[in-house]
Amino acid sequence: MFDFHSDRTLYYQQQQQNTKDYVIPFIERSFPLKPGMQVLEVGCGEGGVLKPFVDKGCIGTGVDPHKYRCDLAAEFMKDEVAAGRASFEARSIYDDDCRARFRGKFDLIVLKDTLEHIPAQEKLVPVLNDMLAPGGVMFFAFPPWCMPFGGHQQMCSKKWLSMIPYFHLLPLSLYKGILRLANEDPTIIDELENIYSTRISLERFERILRTTGLTTVARTFYLINPNYKIKFNLEPREQPSFIAALPYVRDFFTTTAYYIVGAGNTQ
Repeated sequence: MFDFHSDRTLYYQQQQQNTKDYVIPFIERSFPLKPGMQVLEVGCGEGGVLKPFVDKGCIGTGVDPHKYRCDLAAEFMKDEVAAGRASFEARSIYDDDCRARFRGKFDLIVLKDTLEHIPAQEKLVPVLNDMLAPGGVMFFAFPPWCMPFGGHQQMCSKKWLSMIPYFHLLPLSLYKGILRLANEDPTIIDELENIYSTRISLERFERILRTTGLTTVARTFYLINPNYKIKFNLEPREQPSFIAALPYVRDFFTTTAYYIVGAGNTQ
């Protein structure tokens, strides 16, 4: 397992840097951030993605189902929490209370490397849409399921397993069998199985957007994920246009996709 998966402080710092260098610039090309904007991050983890938005004057709300991660986020951002500029809630975004309190509240909703972990994405996107304020947008970044490490096998505690591309595309029984034969940690196997069950392609994601009545404001596919700059010292590289234009084929070579989406009249 790579250090950034076990060292949560390091991961928090890396998330901050990536968000400053790549995520916020991508968003602001279409949707300039302004002080006082309400920003929700779904699957906020330790808060590293949310922190740069708060630093720009936004009011940040983080939601994550894991209490220990929300507690870490509140500790990392204790000054912002004390000042009322950030808050964290350990709950599911599907909770009825969440949906009622957050309806129409947020100018920006952020899901970075989160969508692939959440079940029933066909249900999720309409829920999030209800939480947008008029004129608000959502930012999604996620690895398509068919990309080399779309199964998140880099989480494996056995380093040799974490470096095998595409083997998550095997039938589930065979995939789990390999993990068990390698004596992989059962909790990691459970998490990998959960990701297997929620696998999301670029094509299915865009169908969900159309069904929900959302418009793609901006979209970029990456051959080399911006995350890899900090993690592996690899320069980010956008997907060549001829591959990006090929449905299904592009899923195998796109390491992450960035989207900004909004209502049909969003400009």
